Amino acid sequence: MTALDTNVLIYACDKSDARRQQIALDLIAAATDGVLLWQVACEFIAASRKLKDQGFTPADAWSRLAEFQGVFPLSLPDASIFPRAQELHVNGGVSFWDALIVAACNEVGVHTMYSEDIQARQSFGTLTIVNPFA
Repeated sequence: MTALDTNVLIYACDKSDARRQQIALDLIAAATDGVLLWQVACEFIAASRKLKDQGFTPADAWSRLAEFQGVFPLSLPDASIFPRAQELHVNGGVSFWDALIVAACNEVGVHTMYSEDIQARQSFGTLTIVNPFA
């Protein structure tokens, strides 16, 4: 199972970097076993404000999120992710938000997460982080 981090979804909408946009769009199209993490969905709406200068509106962000949900089932975390996130954050040096995402991936059985941002380690147990833009 795969997951995409927020930056991949943002690049899919970002017209300023055609190479990154194409990579992101290709990943979305190829991720037949993907899930949309709740944290990523929320962060996408918040981060999409960076695309305002391209004419990307909040309504556009909600519309694109609906499209992503049409491709990927939404994965909602439960409280069981907090101990794992705490371990990653406190003992592993992973940022709080990245620790939540990694813990959520571990909870639902994601084996590959595509992310440009999670660089603390390349793998977390059975989860491998791949930077598709490197």
